[in-house]
Amino acid sequence: MPVHTPGPCDTGQVRSAAAPDLSLSAARKRWILAAAVLGSSLTFIDGSALGVALPAIQNDLAAGPAAVQWVSNAYLLTLGALVLIGGAAGDRFGRRRVFLIGVVLFALASIACGLAPTVELLIVGRGAQGIGAALLTPGALAVIGATFPPDERGKAFGTWAGAGALFGMIGPLVGGWLSDHADWRFIFWINVPLAVLTVVVTLRAVPESRDEDARGLDWPGALLAMTGLGALTWSLTAAPDLGWSHPAILGGLIVGVVGLAAFLWAEARERHPMMPLGLFRSRVFSGVNLLTLLLYFALGGAMFFLPFQLIRVNGWSATAAGAAMLPFAVVMGMFSGFAGRLADRFGARLSLSLGPVLAGVGLAMLGLMPDRAGYVDGPLAGMTVMAIGMTLAVGPLTAAVMGAVAPGHTGVASGVNNAVARVAGLLAIAVLGVVLSHLFANWIGGDRDPREALGAFMSGEETGGGYRNAFHRGYIGVMFVCALAALAAGIIGGLTAPKRGAQSPA
Repeated sequence: MPVHTPGPCDTGQVRSAAAPDLSLSAARKRWILAAAVLGSSLTFIDGSALGVALPAIQNDLAAGPAAVQWVSNAYLLTLGALVLIGGAAGDRFGRRRVFLIGVVLFALASIACGLAPTVELLIVGRGAQGIGAALLTPGALAVIGATFPPDERGKAFGTWAGAGALFGMIGPLVGGWLSDHADWRFIFWINVPLAVLTVVVTLRAVPESRDEDARGLDWPGALLAMTGLGALTWSLTAAPDLGWSHPAILGGLIVGVVGLAAFLWAEARERHPMMPLGLFRSRVFSGVNLLTLLLYFALGGAMFFLPFQLIRVNGWSATAAGAAMLPFAVVMGMFSGFAGRLADRFGARLSLSLGPVLAGVGLAMLGLMPDRAGYVDGPLAGMTVMAIGMTLAVGPLTAAVMGAVAPGHTGVASGVNNAVARVAGLLAIAVLGVVLSHLFANWIGGDRDPREALGAFMSGEETGGGYRNAFHRGYIGVMFVCALAALAAGIIGGLTAPKRGAQSPA
């Protein structure tokens, strides 16, 4: 087959998602994969850079612990609630079209975040970023799924994960440097030129594809999901400040549980549900999504609280804290494609059992890090082991989810799996924030309100030894909860992940 270079005439073709387009050349596939990687890099860089900048944001905008949690949670909430709609919209209206809309919206929301004068407006901007990400993230994965046949998807998704890690590698370094030497707001401006490049490559290289049988969008389901998740997350985040017996907390918990129950009830009766419950009849699909929930709960919680430990307890600069993430990005970037090829050859079960277990070991090692450790005796070993585990798991995990459904439902499947991953991060920050607050309160001395003391320490207003010790003890507890979640994910992977030679649904 001759090498085909993408041109403007290719952009209007509409492909059914019933099967990958086998007429695409290897060169064309590489351009399509590049477009998906570039779009996804918006979220990779933004998220990784923001993590190490949160202490500076908290100090600059005079935000309390709950508010700074919502800088992350607002994004995760809208992304988690709407990514299902994003996947279904791509299946119905065209994956390339929805992907492009998401890229443009993410860029505009990034500009708003960069201009935000208060933490409240920053939270609003982050929520808008989540809406854009809810369209572009499943779109990127669905474009890959519609392009590559099943025997090439493990390598393709591994390459996507590895390239994303390489993009994400610069995030913590840039975010840390900007926080130390310039302005954290520039983190959001980085997204604008990347978005422009993504749009150009996508328009020239990516053919349109959709599920010709897709009908309708489930807006009531999206509203119920957002209501339930929002109420539950707010309650868990605010409970340490207001107390578990506060009427608003009790009411929020009730609304959250009822809202999520109503979401499941509505999905069972909706003609075109955003989360078709029938997909969960597949043992592989259900098991891998449960694995995703636990693994990304562990990863999301660890990556949120680790920078506070390094900066506030270990006394590192934000730049140094960003450099601590390098082993994760280097290992993911260099070996994700190799891990995907291993899964293609030997099946996903080994990768999805061993990978999370190794990630859990790495998280436990990070929890045992001394409170005055340097780089080598601190995060290096734990971060490297965790990175190896995540590298083994990420590409095969995505391929297993896509392979567990009929080809026409790849957009919905990627949306469900992305929703699970984002909700996991959302719950991790809220739940582990409760764990940290409880342990901090048990260890802190003096007459000061522990909630005020925790906020003062995390913002850098207080640096006393008693505060350091109490936060470090809380951090250890948080990391061991993360490690246990990752180990449980490995057990589930060993029980439910597809074996070698398993066939995709017709």
